Amino acid sequence: MSKKDKASSRQAGICYLVGAGPGDLGLVTLRARELVEGAQVLVYDYLCNPAMLGWAPKDAEVIYAGKKAGAHTLRQEEINALLVEKTKSGKRVVRLKGGDPFVFGRGGEEAVALAQAGAKFEVVPGVSSSIAGPAYAGIPVTQRGHVSQLTIFTGHEDPEKGGSAVDFAQIARAPGTKVMLMGVERLDSISRQLLAGGAEAALPVALIRWATTGRQETLTGTLGTIAKLAADAGFEAPAVAVFGEVVNLRQQLNWFETRPLFGKRIVVTRTRQQAGALSAKLTALGADVLEIPTIRIEPPTELREFAELVKDAHTYEWIIFTSPNGVNAFFEWFYKLYHDARAIGGARIAAVGPATAARIRDFHLNVDVQPETAVAEALVEALQKEGSVENVKILLIRPESNRGVLETELIRLGAILDEAIAYRTVPDTGGGASGADSQRPNALERFRREGADLITFASSSSVDNFLALKLPIPLGLQTASLGPVTSKTLRDAGWTVDVESPAADLDRFAEAIARHFSGA
Repeated sequence: MSKKDKASSRQAGICYLVGAGPGDLGLVTLRARELVEGAQVLVYDYLCNPAMLGWAPKDAEVIYAGKKAGAHTLRQEEINALLVEKTKSGKRVVRLKGGDPFVFGRGGEEAVALAQAGAKFEVVPGVSSSIAGPAYAGIPVTQRGHVSQLTIFTGHEDPEKGGSAVDFAQIARAPGTKVMLMGVERLDSISRQLLAGGAEAALPVALIRWATTGRQETLTGTLGTIAKLAADAGFEAPAVAVFGEVVNLRQQLNWFETRPLFGKRIVVTRTRQQAGALSAKLTALGADVLEIPTIRIEPPTELREFAELVKDAHTYEWIIFTSPNGVNAFFEWFYKLYHDARAIGGARIAAVGPATAARIRDFHLNVDVQPETAVAEALVEALQKEGSVENVKILLIRPESNRGVLETELIRLGAILDEAIAYRTVPDTGGGASGADSQRPNALERFRREGADLITFASSSSVDNFLALKLPIPLGLQTASLGPVTSKTLRDAGWTVDVESPAADLDRFAEAIARHFSGA
């Protein structure tokens, strides 16, 4: 192969048509995540879980091409042309499509357009909402002894228009379960067509809205009643409809909607980098989570000074970490300067809080002192139990903020204290977000429009910066605080603290929230 051919080969683009699953992030395939993490161009749909966008590289070009009833960002022909253009220009393009790209996702049309243009492409199947939606509503689409045939059809076409590609009379006569994707807005017309085709008015029907997510809603009825029930309830798209006797199994098998936080909308205000851990725990308990980061972590103003202190860490008798962010910043620099963990010398390590201690252990170092209560006073007491700190050389890794109780007490007790300012927190206005983050559907708008049941705060700065947003506070909004210091900040601001975690630990924080709503 000539040098020219080799260069051309390296520059050849490829488009991956990727199924983004039905909404639950846990149902996204490993292959899908791998491709998003390596994307140069990411084109995504309305029904894709926005958390997936956070997996994209910071320099990825992120393009929203969502389509919902009456509102198309781009026409299908324009999407096809966009994929061809980006792929032919030598880019790694990931086209994220809700559910599976070939199950009424128009992925086939996009594949044909790429093939006709001579552009390379691959298809990555995804979990379709046609089976995941019913499953999360406690409805198996097939069941031995009950039904062994499944029909999937689209309700996107108006059954009363001439030349419809969907034969509703044939669907009505087909045995087994029928699942309809899209078309909830045409439910009255579709129900009448199915009845006219011979389907029984008493046939059980379930509608599942925002299936597999914390926003899931399920409405049940019969073919004769479901259209009116949906209209009376204001039941809107996106929804999956299930027709068949298997709907009756929901009474026994409804597992998803019985989780402790199901039906609760909870706001997470941690940084973009940290929000995912708490969000995942709350989502696993059934919550509908809105991520509204109020702070952003940035390097300290005096970065060189911090790096010099990290370099000399081996000269200290104690190194104290006050947060996981400080641990991250310290070891990022430490391993730029040294290639062996033993270079930290004989310094003993203390941590405020279990999350900080856990992050230190991630770097394969032992924590010598960790107080039971994650507050400064408790750490000072714990250190004194190890011996006097007078004339003891201590390196404190902390954020850029006013001097606190810990620093004041250590100096009062005679410690030789150096303070390594590891990072600073700044208000997150979106300006520091990556291309992917800045394209996320706006959680702030959902909060303004739909409100929330509870808002979580993990630090005093997250409280201050949330208040600075001056958002309308919905009636009855409750608060949850990760520790007494944050609780004090909330109370000083005039808020009531409804939940306080017994420890600065995310698992216990999520459990405390679940217990609060269960009344335990």
